[in-house]
Amino acid sequence: MTLTTHPTLAGMLADLVHQSPDTPVAMDVADGEVITLTRSELGRRVDQLREELSRIGIRRGQCLAVYLPNWSDALVWQFAASALGAHVIGVNTRYNVGEVAHILTSARPAVVAVPAQFHGLDIFGTLREASHAADPLPAVAVVPGPSNPDATASDFDLGAGAWIAGSGDTTGVSASATPSTAEWTPAGERAARSGELAVAFTTSGSTGTPKLAAHRDSAVVRHAHADSVLMGVREGDVILGVLPVSGVFGFSTAMAGLAGGAAILMEPVFDAAATLARVESLRVTHIVGGDDLFGRLYDTWHDGRLTDLTSLRWLGIADFLGRSHDIARWARDEAGAQTTGVFGSSEVFALALLWSSDDPESVRWNGGGRPVESAIEVRVVDPLDDRVLGIGEEGELQFRGPNVVDAYLGNPDAAARAFAADGWFRSGDLARVDTGGFRYVCRMGDVLRLRGFLVDPAEIEHRLAEHENVQTAKVVGLTGSGGYTEAVAFVVPVDAGADLDAPSLKTWCRDRLAAFKVPAAVHVIDQMPTTSGGNGTKIRAVELREWAQRWSGQEVDYRKGTPA
Repeated sequence: MTLTTHPTLAGMLADLVHQSPDTPVAMDVADGEVITLTRSELGRRVDQLREELSRIGIRRGQCLAVYLPNWSDALVWQFAASALGAHVIGVNTRYNVGEVAHILTSARPAVVAVPAQFHGLDIFGTLREASHAADPLPAVAVVPGPSNPDATASDFDLGAGAWIAGSGDTTGVSASATPSTAEWTPAGERAARSGELAVAFTTSGSTGTPKLAAHRDSAVVRHAHADSVLMGVREGDVILGVLPVSGVFGFSTAMAGLAGGAAILMEPVFDAAATLARVESLRVTHIVGGDDLFGRLYDTWHDGRLTDLTSLRWLGIADFLGRSHDIARWARDEAGAQTTGVFGSSEVFALALLWSSDDPESVRWNGGGRPVESAIEVRVVDPLDDRVLGIGEEGELQFRGPNVVDAYLGNPDAAARAFAADGWFRSGDLARVDTGGFRYVCRMGDVLRLRGFLVDPAEIEHRLAEHENVQTAKVVGLTGSGGYTEAVAFVVPVDAGADLDAPSLKTWCRDRLAAFKVPAAVHVIDQMPTTSGGNGTKIRAVELREWAQRWSGQEVDYRKGTPA
């Protein structure tokens, strides 16, 4: 699809409507039924919401918090906000009071959009409790969503007014004149004349309080078009929107789909069996997600839900649990689909790096890739002195270009910590230059130094996961009695009766790995401690390190009730 007007979200939507007004652009799921929204209908809803927001006083530079499920309404709010020069901060419906309060104080949204009802969650109750930290209080827009239940606006009033979004009746609502909290980064200062901020995402928060990383409208559109080209998105395709668009992976996937002319299947609640059925019936062509999400589809399909997957053409997988290769092989064998590992983050957009279809599977099924457009510069440097490293050397992955975070909301110190002295963004990820691209290794905080060698724990995890009786494996580092770092492994068996023990797993590793990579201890546990975020479910390595310390000097097997 060719961009024909100015490179903004408003221009992208205008192009879509002009080229084919009756073509589906989004599909909502409500009570098991699919409700299709055309491009012209999306445009009308955006215009109506834009008018309502303008009427209550939303102005250029202000922030709107979109606290909604994966409904087409989330797309409507993004386009309407951008049309006014305002920006959106997405709020995951699973966030707790503290997380929502952090967003309210850092982003200072003038309006918060909440669902009238959703999945039995008391979303407004969480907002009400979190709003004690807000100054001034935001107005509340109540969004009926595809089910369109009856709702009374006054029941959602925090004190600054509330209205039913899309009703046209904003009586008594006046948004506060909240200031922009954007603190510009070196990337944002270089792009000072390229438009307003459009969207912000919460970072993972693995190194402290989550930051709110904001990007310009023009950067969103530019990156969406670059992604759509490499993903091979075309008119008539269907993109599975199962990751929340409040998070960077769900957002980037949806925007790439729209840029390429596809429709987005909005899945507000992930049910693997129901999703597989819709993949078949709606002929889904593209899916992006972590191997936790794909793993649930994989397991459900192999448990007997043998739906037809042949519509699938392209899968982008982030490896969180070490299952990506098995999933890629399944997609290839059952659907003929191409799979690529991906790399992205809140600060450089999701899908910033992708592998090419020309890359062999041994490369393409791993995290990382090549920049999705030539203006994105990438380098691997020594994290101590920012010296650029050569092919095969491992160091920090750094970025410069139009995809790099333009501002942090409410955090004046974030840019100084996140950027090198010469203006490159520090990703905090370990990588190496490999076969013309960049191979993601791990978070720099996760890398192990074993007997003087830097070791990616995933290498050990993948060997453990190859064992027929291991379902999931995770490796962390622990300082041993001699002062050296030791690898400590945690494994979840395929079932409680699996023939599996620590000595045999060490032998299994020793057969393929160097001696210093063999885990010093292997603990058999019933399930991994995990945390769920906007981009997928991740294993809590911090908690595993605590367990490793607590169980130091022994090897635990939960099936035996006592240390093995």
